[in-house]
Amino acid sequence: MATDPLKVIIEQNVPFMGVLQPYAQVEFMPARLITPETVADADAIVVRTRTRCDAALLAGSKVKFVGTATIGTDHIDLDWCAANGITVANAPGCNAPAVAQYVFSSIIRLVNRQLRQHTIGIVGVGHVGRIVEQWARALEMPVMLCDPPRQRAEGGDQWSTLDDIARRADIITFHTPLTREGNHATWHLADADFFGRLRRGPIIINAARGPVTDTAAWIDAIDSGITGPAVVDCWEDEPRISLDLLERAAIGTPHIAGYSLQGKIRASQMVLTALCRQFGLPELRVAEPAPAPTARSITPSMAWRSYDPMADSEALRNAPAAFEQLRNSYNLRNEPAERWSH
Repeated sequence: MATDPLKVIIEQNVPFMGVLQPYAQVEFMPARLITPETVADADAIVVRTRTRCDAALLAGSKVKFVGTATIGTDHIDLDWCAANGITVANAPGCNAPAVAQYVFSSIIRLVNRQLRQHTIGIVGVGHVGRIVEQWARALEMPVMLCDPPRQRAEGGDQWSTLDDIARRADIITFHTPLTREGNHATWHLADADFFGRLRRGPIIINAARGPVTDTAAWIDAIDSGITGPAVVDCWEDEPRISLDLLERAAIGTPHIAGYSLQGKIRASQMVLTALCRQFGLPELRVAEPAPAPTARSITPSMAWRSYDPMADSEALRNAPAAFEQLRNSYNLRNEPAERWSH
């Protein structure tokens, strides 16, 4: 007796997934059309952060696999999916080199290459934060690390508190997940109290999640002169971003810090591998070359020439209402790789 083919709905901005088509009924659609009605008879969906995956979307459907071609999973109700037999796969670390590239390309345009004179405080030392740390040390920058979960798990004396970083860092860059509960919740981690503890007028960078920083408090801190240049890639209430914060930001971009060609290849491959294993398909490979190894270090010239965030910032300033369009039509850049000449 014939069985129905595997049906997979894929958000149209997830690239390189066409290799699934000989093995499944694949439908590509915009995020706004991924609804309870369209997923009802699907076996799997592959999404990005704009699709909220919870009971409202999935209850009563056939879906047994949710893949997100992103690092974060805060748009997925993990507990509900687990309780309802739905496997969730994400792509941890897929775009970490690209986010680190964004951070250093932004810094280099704000401090005129005088990097050794600037202490960098890294808040969240996971996939992205580790690369930021590695590259900062290669540039001989003084480094401060804040990651309470890692500190508790690993011990050691290399850790700083958020208060230490607020008082001593010249650059503070956030690379935490977004969590709202628990001892180390990150929602509004940078709030009015945090900004009030700043002592060195630091550059503040949010390339993590928008709500990690309290927008109103950040604006007040900029206006009062207690913080230095703002670099904003992740915003509260995306895509309806704060025009007041955009106006004040030294660099403001439409959540594209991780948008490299190599990051997209990694993300799609990680989700594709998990989907194939879930449904017993052959281990398919995306039809793109595997990314080269991530650069172990970076120089100011590499940061400068590999990416110019000012162009993306200008595009957003000129058309803030086009936030989503700028993001979805982004011309994927190349990451610094180990083969690059220093």
